[in-house]
Formats: sequence, C-alpha cells, structure tokens
Amino acid sequence: MDAARPARAGDRERIDELRVEFFAELRAYRGGELWVRERMTAARSDESSAFVGTFDDAVVGYGIVEAHELRDGGRIGVVTELYVEPDAREVGVGETLVGRLLEWCREHGCSGIDATALPGHRAAKNFFEEQGFVARSLTMHRELEPEDPPDMDPSEAGGGA
Repeated sequence: MDAARPARAGDRERIDELRVEFFAELRAYRGGELWVRERMTAARSDESSAFVGTFDDAVVGYGIVEAHELRDGGRIGVVTELYVEPDAREVGVGETLVGRLLEWCREHGCSGIDATALPGHRAAKNFFEEQGFVARSLTMHRELEPEDPPDMDPSEAGGGA
C-alpha cells in the first residue's frame, strides 16, 4: 500500500539519502548541474513543508513544497523537489505525493502550483502532465565565459628579456 504523509524528524536521514540519488539523476540532464547547485544552496521559504511517500511503510520518495507570495498579494505553490526511487515508480507513490502537495497548497491559499522538469527529462515532463500540470514558461540560460584578457603589447608586460 502506498501513502504520503508529512515528513517527521526521524525521516531526515532517509530524505538526505534520497536527495543524493535525486541530484545524481538530475545532473545527467541539460541544466541539471546548475539546478542541483541552486537547490543545494537555496534557503527554504518561511512557508514550506516536506512529505514522504511510502510503500509498505518504507520511505521510497519525498516531496518539498513552498508557498511563494506574488507581487499582487496572491500565492503560488512551488514543488522544489519531488523524487521517488526508480524501483518504486509506476506503483502510485509519486501520484500520492503530488496529491498531498496539492492539498497543502490549497490549505495555504495558493491559486496554483509550479514544478520543474529539466530539458530532456521526458519521464518527469510526462509525469507532471499526467497530474494535470501544463508548461507556462521556459527558463532560458546562457553560460558566461571569463573574459579574455585584453591584447597586450609584450613590451608593456614588464620583466622582458
């Protein structure tokens, strides 16, 4: 039987183990390395909650959701992390977790909920679409290379021969 419940203090070690798996999986996708760096350093919003997904009482997944204030005073939920172990996928754990995240967002006055699927991660995109999510924006990114040093006349470099 699969279920989802609020995470408890005793789940912290297991969630940390699952986060390592999740981050390793996402690093393989375009944008994944930067996404992982952002998540590892991101401060949680004042209003957030973590849930765990279980199968036969074993924690096999987790989800973290935050409520973000909009400039017009509204609120939107943001799924910052959602992961289910590969062997526990396809049995409803992810769906049950999303149900709890949606419930939490409704309870916290959110008008909608966002989640991220990285480019090329077709399984995540399909999963979210099956849960009723639709794309509403694309984040575009460009890496910046360090600037080349200005051309310099070797005689100005000092030291010379």
